[in-house]
Amino acid sequence: MDSSRVTLRPYKLSDLDDFLKWACDDRVTRDVRFKAITSQEEALAYLEKVAIPHPWHRSICVDDRSIGYISIKPESGEEDECRALIGYALASEYWGQGITTLALKTAVSKVFDEMPGLVRLPVLVDVENKGSQRVVEKVGFAKEGLLRSYGYCKGKIRDVFIYSLLATDQVN
Repeated sequence: MDSSRVTLRPYKLSDLDDFLKWACDDRVTRDVRFKAITSQEEALAYLEKVAIPHPWHRSICVDDRSIGYISIKPESGEEDECRALIGYALASEYWGQGITTLALKTAVSKVFDEMPGLVRLPVLVDVENKGSQRVVEKVGFAKEGLLRSYGYCKGKIRDVFIYSLLATDQVN
């Protein structure tokens, strides 16, 4: 895919139909906190209440059409403001094309500039999600270890790998 076609931008209400196309796919939402969104009403509520007001929830777009998201959520509390947790998902028809890697590299390069005081970006990846493990490793995240029975998602306790990228790390 031509990288000039891939962009990150804040969500808009006009993304509703594109968002719904991938947010209803159980394969896409398997490892994210929200369940598959199956109606326009649910999609609209998510955009209005979660995606649009979030300080760093960006739509991954190809030719300005929403095909996924990257969310970077700063930890709360004075002691934890130096960290922000990353989440992302991409429409399954675009898997394996390098789009998530490109989008994550772009997000990381921007977020350290936009969030003063941010030192560390951790990301939790399900041990079974080999594709996501490859993405974060390509972006330059360091694998720090296995967190056993750490993640709770879709009614199941899961083992996850923790990766991190520091502000001082080089992003290629």
